[in-house]
Amino acid sequence: MAGEWFSSWFDSPYYHVLYQSHDDREARHFIDNMLQPLTFAPGARLLDLACGKGRHARYLAEKGFDVTGVDISPASIGFARHVEHEHLAFYQHDMRLPFRFNYFDGILNIFTSFGYFDTDSDHVRTLTNVGKGLKPGGLFLLDFFNANWVRQHLVPSEEKQLDGISFHLKKRIRKNRIYKKVEFEAGGRKFTFLERVRLFNLLDFQYMFKSAGLEIRQTFGDYEMRPFYGDQSRRLIIVAQKPI
Repeated sequence: MAGEWFSSWFDSPYYHVLYQSHDDREARHFIDNMLQPLTFAPGARLLDLACGKGRHARYLAEKGFDVTGVDISPASIGFARHVEHEHLAFYQHDMRLPFRFNYFDGILNIFTSFGYFDTDSDHVRTLTNVGKGLKPGGLFLLDFFNANWVRQHLVPSEEKQLDGISFHLKKRIRKNRIYKKVEFEAGGRKFTFLERVRLFNLLDFQYMFKSAGLEIRQTFGDYEMRPFYGDQSRRLIIVAQKPI
């Protein structure tokens, strides 16, 4: 597990600079829409799996849920812990390992926080741990990109100017994965990071969820929670349930 691309990139402050547009306002908007089909009871126990700095977890706690956030990045968890309270806690954790058993009413994996591993067995192992963590009847929401849309609309190269830093981004698809090379200079140093995410489609998820003992209940195609259309939707948002 040591040396995997996400371990260093997610712990870098520049990761948060590049993705700063995904802010608290966006998080609140998605959570408000997401909760409508999920209908969790007040005080429900929720897990934000791969929570980053905790923007979604914080808002869920504000809405009256008992929330736990876990993430592999020590820096992100260190930041998130400054806002912990009685109903909001954060832990550094690798999602490939179990985290509590039959405990959560709902587990959320948001903002393409899946597909990072080298083997599909690690992805199935993660989903199996989701099932273990849920109470019988508990719900799991996975927010992923729509691989079909990504294949058709890939932008091979672009540049972003953020906080005085020029980020040069190059993307390509090879062997069912999308690769994003991130190059920039900051503080007199040159940096290069390579993101690598598996291009899972709905059929892939159906197979993996079944292997993990989870039953898909609904699919949505964007953060407005509109229906999923195979080639048109930008997102693939899946709601699954652990059998009772």
